[in-house]
Amino acid sequence: MEVFSALSVSKSGKGTDVLRLSCITLLTVLLTATLVIAKENPPADLVIQDGLIRTLIPSRPIVEALAVRDGFIVATGDKAQIQKLIGAKTRVISLAGATAVPGFEDAHMHLAGVGEELLTLNLKGIESLEAFLEAIARRAKELPPGTWLTGRGWIETFWEPPRFPTRDDLDRVAPDHPVFLTRVDGHGAVVNSRALLLAGIDRETKDPLGGQIVRDAKGRATGMLLDHAMQLAAQHTPPPGKDRFRTALLIGAREYARRGWTAVQIAGGSWKENELLAELVAAGEIPIRIAQAVYAPGPGADQLLTEGAVIAERGGRYTRRTLKVSYDGALGSGGAALLEDYADREGNGFLKYPDEELLPIFERALRRGIQVEVHAIGDRANRRALDLFEKVFREVPKAERLVADPRWRIEHAQILDAAEIPRFAALGVIPSMQPSHAITDLHFAPSRLGADRLAGAYAWKPLIDSGAWIAGGSDAPVEAGLPMVEFYAAVARRDLKGFQGEGWHPELAVDRLTALRMLTEWPARAIFQESWRGKLIEGNVADITVLSSDPITAALEAIPRIKPLLTIVHGDVIYDGRSDSQ
Repeated sequence: MEVFSALSVSKSGKGTDVLRLSCITLLTVLLTATLVIAKENPPADLVIQDGLIRTLIPSRPIVEALAVRDGFIVATGDKAQIQKLIGAKTRVISLAGATAVPGFEDAHMHLAGVGEELLTLNLKGIESLEAFLEAIARRAKELPPGTWLTGRGWIETFWEPPRFPTRDDLDRVAPDHPVFLTRVDGHGAVVNSRALLLAGIDRETKDPLGGQIVRDAKGRATGMLLDHAMQLAAQHTPPPGKDRFRTALLIGAREYARRGWTAVQIAGGSWKENELLAELVAAGEIPIRIAQAVYAPGPGADQLLTEGAVIAERGGRYTRRTLKVSYDGALGSGGAALLEDYADREGNGFLKYPDEELLPIFERALRRGIQVEVHAIGDRANRRALDLFEKVFREVPKAERLVADPRWRIEHAQILDAAEIPRFAALGVIPSMQPSHAITDLHFAPSRLGADRLAGAYAWKPLIDSGAWIAGGSDAPVEAGLPMVEFYAAVARRDLKGFQGEGWHPELAVDRLTALRMLTEWPARAIFQESWRGKLIEGNVADITVLSSDPITAALEAIPRIKPLLTIVHGDVIYDGRSDSQ
C-alpha cells in the first residue's frame, strides 16, 4: 500500500522523479520476486492428507500430508504446510483416516501366471481328492474329446490322505482328453495315460537331468512329473497364442494394481515375453512398474548378455537387467536339493544344471553388469549357489565389472544350513524371499525336513541380523499375491487361521516396520532403484499404496483383512477402491 501511495506524489521536481523511479524499481523487484516464487513453487498436481502417512524416513516417519508434482513428491509435512501448494487444479485426496505407505512392490512373481490363473481352470483351494476329480470331470464335459485339459493350482497338503493324484485317478474322470495339471508350486504336474502316451513316456524312459518321472514300486509311471520331466508332456500341449499371452499379462497387471502393488519383479520369462511386455508398457497398457528377468541358460540369456541391460526406461516403468536360473525344485513336490535325505521319503532332491554350464554364464554376466538371480530352495542348492557366486566374484575383480556391486540374488532361500546364513551379507547377496511360503509350508515342511532343519527354514530374522536385507515377494500365482498376507506372514509366522504348530520357530519372524521395508524399500533396492523410490520423501517418485487401516498398529489377526483403497503410480491413481471415489 505504501508503494502505491508514493506513486501519487506530485510529478514536479527532481526529488519526486527519483522517488517515482525508486518506487517503480521496488515494485518491479517485488513483482519479479513474486513470479519467481510462483515459478519455483507452483501448485501441486496432487495432495494427499487427512490420514496417516508412513514415509520410512527415520527422521520423519509419519507426516500428515504430502504433495506431488509431475509424478514426484515435492513436499511432506504438516497439513498446514502442504495447504500452501494447493491450487485451483490440484487434486486433493482425503484419506479419511486411512493409511498411506510407500507403494508395495512384489520382488518375485509371475505376471502371466497371475493372468492365466484368472483365465483357465483354477484348482486352488480344493481340499480333497474327490473335489479335485469332480472339478476335472466338469471341465472335461465342457471340452471337445481329444483336446487338452490343462489347469493349475492343486495341492495335496490338506487331502486325506495327503497324496499326489495319479494317472489312474485322472483316467476315471477324463478318459477322452489328454490332461496336464500343474501343482501350485509350478514344480510338478500330474498327467493321465493319454498325455503319457503322447509324451512317449513308458517304463524305458529315463529321467531327464533335473527332473523325475515318479514311478510306483513296479516301475510304472504314476503320472506325476517333477521339474524338467514336466517338459516331456508340456511340449505337446498347445502353446498359448500371442493374443492369449497378451491378455494374460494385461489381466495380471490390472489385477495386481487392484491388490495394491505398484511394481513387480517378474521372476523369469522368455525373450518374447520380455519384448511383449516392453511393447505393452510403451503403449501405456501396463499400469504398474515392471522389472523382468530372462530365463537362463538359453537363447534369451544370450541375447541379454549381448545387448546389455535396459534400465528404468519409459519413465522408469520398464527394466530388463536380470538372468534367472531355476537351480532346484520345490520342497512340497520333493525336488528341493537337500544336504541330507528327506525325512519322509527317499532321496534328497536334485540340482538342474551342472556347474560347468552355469559358471561361464555367471562370469559373463558379472562383466556385463547383468544381475543374476538363482532359484534355490533346499539347503544343498543354497550352499552350491553361494559357492558359485563366491567363485565368480573372486575370479572377476571389481575393476573388470561394469557394475562393481552386482547385487546378485537367491530367490526363495527357504532352507539354510546355519553356516550359510552369514554368507549372504558377506558376499553382498540378496535373499529374495516370500513370507507366505512359510505359512503354507508349515503344514508339511516339518515332516519333509524333520525337526533339526527347521531352525534354518524361512530364516528371515537371522539373515537380517547378520547384515542382509530381504526383498519380499509373493511368488504369485503359487501364493495368493496379496501384500497384506505377505506382511502378516512375516510378522505372525502362522497360517491365516492362527495355526503355527510345534517347532516352527516364532523367533524367526520380523517386526512390523521391517516387514514393511521388505515389501517397499528393499525390493526397490534389489533392482537398483532405491535412489528414487521405495520411501515417501521429497524427490522420490510418487508410488503410494493407501490401506484401509495401519498395518503397524492393527491387531495381528486383522492384518490380512486390511484392504487396498488406492494404488498410485507416478502420481496417477491406477486403482481406486473407495466407495466414495473422487
